[in-house]
Order: sequence, then C-alpha cells, then structure tokens
Amino acid sequence: MTAWIWIPALLVLAWMMWRRRGLSKEQLSALMAKGAQVVDVRSPSEFRGGHVPGAKNIPLDQIQARSKELDPARPVVLCCASGSRSAMAVSLLKQKGFADVHNAGPWTAL
Repeated sequence: MTAWIWIPALLVLAWMMWRRRGLSKEQLSALMAKGAQVVDVRSPSEFRGGHVPGAKNIPLDQIQARSKELDPARPVVLCCASGSRSAMAVSLLKQKGFADVHNAGPWTAL
C-alpha cells in the first residue's frame, strides 16, 4: 500500500522538474547580453550532427575535468538533446563553484 502513495508523488515531482527545464527567450537574451558561454554537453558525434553556432562542446562525462575552460565570472548556459544531461551538468558546475549556471534544455530550443 505504501508504494501506491509514492507513485503519484513521484509523478508530480517528475512533471515539475520537466516543466522547470529550459529558459524563456527573454531569459536567454538577458544571459547572452551578459556574455553567456553556451556549452553543449552531448557527445562529440551528437554535436557534429548539429549544434548552436558558437557553442562549446564539453561532453557531460568531461565537464568536471574541463570546467577550467570556462570563465566562472560569466554565465554558463548548458544544453543537450533533452535537458537531462544539461541538468546534471548544472549540478556538477555548481559543485565546482560556478554560480550563474542555467539549463537551457534541448539545444534545438536555443
């Protein structure tokens, strides 16, 4: 019986997290005006298949090791295929001391 109580709660939480992914056009414009760095955390082959012009490709599994390639004083906008990997990258960069880090969700939304 206890499991049946948790299932709706987990579904609501998953929906809330999905809705929070991404940036509005206004938010993105404001970040870009502040010199935001766009980082695509997909694999190199995914990146070669298409990406945002000017985006830097740092795959998720390399984001901690390569975080020194990013300027922590400037905003960082992260994207991937769906927003899941970029959400993980946000967390990893915050652990590294980056304060102005944003999940843009899918790169195609940029």
